[in-house]
Formats: sequence, structure tokens, C-alpha cells
Amino acid sequence: MTGFIEMWGQMGVLAQAVVVVLGFMSIWSISVMIERYITFRAARKQSRDFAPVVAEALKNGNIREAIELAEAKEHRKSHLAKVLVAGLQEFNAHEGSSAIPGETIEASKRALQRATAIGVEEFKRGLGGLATIGATAPFVGLFGTTIGIINAFTGMAAGEDTGLAAVAGGIAEALIATAFGLFVAIPAVWMYNYFSTKIESFVVEMDNSSSELVDYFLKRRAEKHGSE
Repeated sequence: MTGFIEMWGQMGVLAQAVVVVLGFMSIWSISVMIERYITFRAARKQSRDFAPVVAEALKNGNIREAIELAEAKEHRKSHLAKVLVAGLQEFNAHEGSSAIPGETIEASKRALQRATAIGVEEFKRGLGGLATIGATAPFVGLFGTTIGIINAFTGMAAGEDTGLAAVAGGIAEALIATAFGLFVAIPAVWMYNYFSTKIESFVVEMDNSSSELVDYFLKRRAEKHGSE
């Protein structure tokens, strides 16, 4: 800790500013990682709990119960619940009206597509910044290193000692900025790729659930017309 304080005191103002910027970038990226991880974990867990109970409600032909389950507090973070409730509400609103049956199904499809698009955007929140940090942090660190090396050689030129020892300390301090930049960037890139993979998995689940719900609507309509 003492060595770091000493090196901090020997850094130039610009090099210190670079380290401070990298520090803010690190804090922001870590906060996004933690928040996104908690959100994704909750979405996965609540969706696993939601899927069997809503399937049972739809199996019994109870759309109103399925909507209530999707809107329940314990499923509010489930990506499947957010998507399915949009289609269920649209279908339920038109089922008892004089709308053409085909239009009811199409309206439900559009509602499902809109909900899926909104869900994907919600999952992506903060990931753009994470990708930017992963891509730019090494260059910010390299900028700090360049400034530090320039200062080291400038100091050597102004002094009497021209040996390697005269610049070794300055170069070591300058390289701290590069190391810090990599320290910020590597976790950001890893977690960005991890979250992107998770989002792709969630999209597949939402698309599959939407398709199954549309099939259910078509089957329900066919049964209703057959009974008539």
C-alpha cells in the first residue's frame, strides 16, 4: 500500500487522471456485472417456477388463471411470464368480442413479438457500456503508460544521470496504467460475452414459449369452432 502511495505521488497529473478514470470505469462495470447477474439469475429461477404452473392452467383451459399467475409478484422478474402475459391478455380481450378469429390470433402474435423485443432490450441494459469499457480500457491504460514514459524520459533529459536506472522507476510507474487498464477490461469482456450468451438462451426460450402459446390459441379456436 505504501509503495502504491509513493508511486501515486510520483505520477504526473495526467497519469493520475488516467488512473482515476480507469477506477471509475472499473466501479461502473463491476456494478453492472453484479446487477445483471442478479437479474438474470432471478429471471431464470422464476421462469422455471412459472412454466409448469402456467402450463397446468392452460391445460385446464383457464386463461384468466394463467394471466393471474403471470402477473403474480413471485413471477414479476420471469422473462417467460412477461412475454406470455402479453399474448394471453390480447387473446383474452378479443376472445369474447366479435373480432374475426384469425385477427385475434394475429393480434396475440404481435403482442408476443412486442413483449419479446422489450424483454431483450431490458436484458441488454448496461451491456453496451460494459462492451465499451472492455474495448477501450486497455487503450486508456496505454495512454497513461505513454504519458508516464514521456515524463520519465523528459526527466532523464533534464537530469545528469542518463542510465537505465534514471528511467526504470518512471517506466515501472507508467506500466501500472497498462496493467490497470487490462485489469478493468478483461473481466468486462468476459462478463459481456457471458451475458450475451445468456440473452441468446433467453430469446430462444421466449420464442419457443410464444410459439407454443400460439399453437394453444389455434387449438383452442379449433375446439371452439368444432363444438359449434
